[in-house]
Order: sequence, then structure tokens, then C-alpha cells
Amino acid sequence: MGIFNFILRSVRDRATAEELLQDTWIRVLSGLRDFQRASKFSTWVYTVARNLCIDHARKAVLRRHPSLDQSSRSNDDGPTLGEVIADGGPRADRSAISKELQEKLVAAINELPDDQREVFMLREYSALPFKDIADIVGAPENTVKSRMRYALERLQGALAEYEEYARALG
Repeated sequence: MGIFNFILRSVRDRATAEELLQDTWIRVLSGLRDFQRASKFSTWVYTVARNLCIDHARKAVLRRHPSLDQSSRSNDDGPTLGEVIADGGPRADRSAISKELQEKLVAAINELPDDQREVFMLREYSALPFKDIADIVGAPENTVKSRMRYALERLQGALAEYEEYARALG
């Protein structure tokens, strides 16, 4: 489930994410005998998934598809990624603010530079340790930690208007 969520948050389209997940496992299974146990198996799988996401992004630039924030249906009635995320809030009075905050959070995450967004997603959504993330992205662990810190600073700035609301909830 973690790998699928990582891919989904990277490509921002469920159908594409499902396709890339299948491609990931096909590559993992076909390359299993070449797997060198220098790193953890999960780290290797995330690396394969990451490389497929990067390849997909490079190809997508050339295709000039409509924005992934547009409706997924041809009649423009379909939900966008920000609308699909469940608000999870048990109280109805928080629903409007929760939805708005989620949309702002998704937008803020999407605005992060690619290297920061990638580290943020691997850490926050896949709960990977920094050492594993460093292996996956091919950067020193301290660089990965710096990228995470910069991502958190950017997100904090982008969501500053919700700080009082968060304090009231806490």
C-alpha cells in the first residue's frame, strides 16, 4: 500500500498510478535475481517505483496532457485530487474548513520543488527512515534531511493562515 500511495502522490492520477505499480512489480520480479542485498528489499522496490515515476514525468512533459487538477471525467463533473481526499473529520462543523485546508495542503505539496516533494512524500506518506530515502533518491542522508526541512518550512509558510485553527483543535 505504501508504494502505491507514493506512486499516486507522485503522478496524481489513480489510473496511471495503478499502471506504474504494475510496471514496478513486473520490473522487480524480472530483476529479482539481479537484486544485490546491499540495501533493503523495500528500498530497492521504492527506487524502482521512483525511477518509473521519473520516466513517466519526462514522457508526460512531451505529451502536454491537461492538468491533473482538472476533472478526471470528460464532462468536467469529476472530482480532482483535492476533492477525492477524504476529510476524515468526524464533526460536520469542521467539514468546510477541513476540505479547504486539504485542498491548500495538496496545492502546497504540489508547489514544492520536485526533490523536496519526493522526500516529503517518502517520509510522511510511506514512513520511511531518512537513511532509506537517501538510498532511494541517491543523495546523502544529510541532503535528504535538508530537503525535508526546506519542504516543511515551505509548507508551514503556505499554511500559516491555518495556524490558529490548528491550535484551537489541539
